[in-house]
Amino acid sequence: MKKQIAILGSTGSIGTQALQVIEEHSDIYEVYCLTANNSTKKLAEQARKFKPAAVVIANEDNYDELKDLLSDMPDIKVYAGAKALEDIVESGPINIVLTAMVGFAGLNPTIHAIKARKTICLANKETLVVAGELIRNLATKYHTPIIPVDSEHSAIFQSLVGEDDNPIEKILLTASGGPFRNFTTEQLSKVTKADALKHPTWDMGAKITIDSATMMNKGFEVIEAKWLFGVDASHIQVLVHPQSIVHSAVQFQDGAVKAQLGVPDMRIPIQYAFSFPKRLHLSCDRIDLFKQPLEFSEPDLEKFRCLKLAFEAIKQGGNMPCIVNAANEIVNRGFLEDKCSFNDMSDIIESTMKRVTFDKNPTYDVYVQTDKEARLIAKELMK
Repeated sequence: MKKQIAILGSTGSIGTQALQVIEEHSDIYEVYCLTANNSTKKLAEQARKFKPAAVVIANEDNYDELKDLLSDMPDIKVYAGAKALEDIVESGPINIVLTAMVGFAGLNPTIHAIKARKTICLANKETLVVAGELIRNLATKYHTPIIPVDSEHSAIFQSLVGEDDNPIEKILLTASGGPFRNFTTEQLSKVTKADALKHPTWDMGAKITIDSATMMNKGFEVIEAKWLFGVDASHIQVLVHPQSIVHSAVQFQDGAVKAQLGVPDMRIPIQYAFSFPKRLHLSCDRIDLFKQPLEFSEPDLEKFRCLKLAFEAIKQGGNMPCIVNAANEIVNRGFLEDKCSFNDMSDIIESTMKRVTFDKNPTYDVYVQTDKEARLIAKELMK
């Protein structure tokens, strides 16, 4: 029997590359469901090609358009809305749910998939940033495996295979440094969204590309690593590694370090998450270590203040990472819409952290309320 896969966010960068993996291994994998937020035409094109049992468009305003685009394909069920996302991941035939939605919106569908005991291939880092303790507890309660898809966390996961209960002394989390790693603070104040969208090594969606440029993406990955691998943030070190060849590493108590290396191609960690513990052939470039040196340096936390704010959020705990995530989503969109400057983003996030109601022991409902409050305040600060 082929493994049935639901892709939440199939029209984004991760989703489209996941479909390439499924296409290459169509004898093993089959698409059961595809979802998108607004990309109606692209979702319809994917549905025509992969013929899933169902598609879901999160924005209900786009339902009629999607229904019309697929009117000649009656075998594909068309749904819309947040409730449909929650329901579809619980469908009996599904074996794997790839959570590739961007932002806070990925949290609730992931919770439903965990409770339905589906294998979670996690590409939506905000799920663990916002509600890491809740997600970890639910995964334990429902015996649901969570396999990371982010290249860094996949590298850590791969480095831990076969290590059983050997204690982790340190996680070495690599970062490309983005396009501005050598810029001065003054130069950063003048960068445009066009500059920020030119990532030197990875081809990603706009939101993640901007987060990489500010290094907030790396801050979120530190939080994600804390919950995925049970390591305190003080034992997670960020290394700027421009070549993006060493995807991350683990240092053990005997001083040994294990790393995972490869070309910067997201299909590799996506496929590994699908096939774990097996490795399947993948048609991609192979690494050539003779072509370039491997460089490492410390990140400048004063220049890239978003990374510093993420560490502060981890230290405070509670709903503070949720506050940072919500504010970041607002300023990220604001920067893309020319409503704030590159340096304004960290200022607005920091101010939001000071103004939103802090809760040391949040519940799911508190996370939802925190997200709403933080977004409103960040929007006000951006005006």
